[in-house]
Amino acid sequence: MVDLMGIRNMPREQLLDLSGYVKEKDGEQWSGLAASTVAVDVSHQYLKQRHVELRFDMHTTIGDIKLKIHRHCGTLPEHQTLILRSCGQNVALMDDESKMFGFYSPTSGMEIHVKDSNPSSAAAGGWLENVALVERYRMTDEDYDKRTNTVRTFKKEKMASDPTWVPPTMKSGKEMMQQMGTLPPDLPRGPETIEGIEVGMRCEVAPGARRGVVMFTGEVDGLKGGGNWVGVKLDEPLGKSDGTIKGIKVFECPPTFGCFARGVNVKVGDFPEKDPFASDEEDSDEDEI
Repeated sequence: MVDLMGIRNMPREQLLDLSGYVKEKDGEQWSGLAASTVAVDVSHQYLKQRHVELRFDMHTTIGDIKLKIHRHCGTLPEHQTLILRSCGQNVALMDDESKMFGFYSPTSGMEIHVKDSNPSSAAAGGWLENVALVERYRMTDEDYDKRTNTVRTFKKEKMASDPTWVPPTMKSGKEMMQQMGTLPPDLPRGPETIEGIEVGMRCEVAPGARRGVVMFTGEVDGLKGGGNWVGVKLDEPLGKSDGTIKGIKVFECPPTFGCFARGVNVKVGDFPEKDPFASDEEDSDEDEI
């Protein structure tokens, strides 16, 4: 198993410090509770789910606790047998519904385990947790045809009034942007856009002011949009490519260190590598691959 946090390789002194930090607040998680309130877990004989740290007042009767547990677990109070546990060990059988919870000396962190005596309990067999056991409602075609204001009746009415009618198709995001006038103009992609950009030059790529080295210029078969592109090997893994397009290696670079950008988004010049600890906000762009 990979030790992602490097904990196994930590010196003993650091491990002890880490252990102390993690355990520093142990036992204090319930310090904010009222003096007469305890937080206990509730488990059930038939349920996998465990209700964690339900709060009960020490003056609450066992009968009232059963009512609250019924709302959480579904077992009727008359079918509940409550067992108080501590660290997995049985402490007391709480079988007198008239007694208050405090009579059994519970403390926060203990557990109330529910035994279900109902032979027809809905909790048995996973019926309250396994949704695969619930039969799904399925409507027959005959019942659906009897309904009004459905898609099927709408289509029938349209076809009856106009036999040539066809359902409208969903518009793409690009079509909607064109209709609203918010579609950005296509970037130039002619050979003039890569003039002065040569392989080996340092450059900066927009968006994000990402720096790297020009590895390729020209047209690339397989790139959407056609035209001329600039292939860049970035200094940091901020790209979307490894220099390969549809199985053809256009230039060499590690995965996510490469990008293909339009020439208008590439500036060449004195762009040394940035401080690796500096961060820049990135934006996505449709004109980069």
